[in-house]
Amino acid sequence: MDWPPISGDPRFFRRTGPHSLAAVVDAADAEALPRRLMFTGIAPLQTAEAGEVSFLDNRKYADALAATRAGAVIVHPDMADRVPATAVAVISDEPYAAWARVAALFHPVPPARPGVHPTAVVAADAAVDPGAEIGPLAVIGNHAEIGPRCCIGPAAIIGDGVVLGADCRIGAHATLSHALLGDRVIVYPGARIGQDGFGFAVGGEGFVSVPQIGRVVIEDDVEIGANTTIDRGSLHDTLIGAGSRLDNLVQIGHNVRLGRGCVIVSQVGISGSTILEDHVMVGGQAGFTGHLRIGMRARIGAQAGVMSDVPPGADVVGSPAWPAREFFRHVAVLRRLVREATAKRPKGKASGTETDTD
Repeated sequence: MDWPPISGDPRFFRRTGPHSLAAVVDAADAEALPRRLMFTGIAPLQTAEAGEVSFLDNRKYADALAATRAGAVIVHPDMADRVPATAVAVISDEPYAAWARVAALFHPVPPARPGVHPTAVVAADAAVDPGAEIGPLAVIGNHAEIGPRCCIGPAAIIGDGVVLGADCRIGAHATLSHALLGDRVIVYPGARIGQDGFGFAVGGEGFVSVPQIGRVVIEDDVEIGANTTIDRGSLHDTLIGAGSRLDNLVQIGHNVRLGRGCVIVSQVGISGSTILEDHVMVGGQAGFTGHLRIGMRARIGAQAGVMSDVPPGADVVGSPAWPAREFFRHVAVLRRLVREATAKRPKGKASGTETDTD
């Protein structure tokens, strides 16, 4: 079956509105010439219609801006004169952030539906706020605390003693144990938080497991991606700083401490007792050995292998990880040497393919 493209399919996404241009501009925290217009939704430049709002944050799509049929477009001041006469230019110094706020205006997060599903299992001594939503087959353990307006998805497990602050959202089949969550934490489906860390001693008769008696502490406004795993601490706590974003399939080892506003992209692995200071950004599939310190605002390239401390503000790439400028300088030298060697090679012969026929 041919499904036509649609932004915010009502099968899956609740929509509010229509909203006036003034409401859109207020939500974007932007500026626009006043017009008596109403908008019913959002859409990309290529498919937006007159009743929809779009945005441009990347100049490579300037051609799409020229051809768009959107009724309003959020743009940087530098692009305001490129907006077609058929659309209202909504001016923002941060178009993508403004777009995010406008998208939330039309598609707000569904509110909790207070109550406990009949198939859920809630311990008698659990403290569940009356405004929380407990989904089907969810399990809430002994002495757990569920804050106001929390949403616990189907078959999610909130273990004994776990604390959730206000407005947390726990996805289907996620499991939390030995964890304390602040407000507005989002845990996506299948995430595993608070299980034993990978800790053992080597004895004369083999491995001896070390009891993991720390916790996981997740501060306010953190998002944890689907199927991400966060081990609890061995003695100290594993800490995820406020406002951090963890993508899907991330592994956080025991005693790891992430600062505020860190961004960890998919398939990153961070070994135990490593510290990331505030606003560190880590590209996909990067790996860290244990007991490292990564300085504030450092940026770690995709697939980097980080084996030593990284100073604040540094950019590193490669495996083992090097400073980015040094790494690319070496790559440039290597390419030049290859070109020179190729140019000196006798014609008709390929290196390493000569044979002795005597």
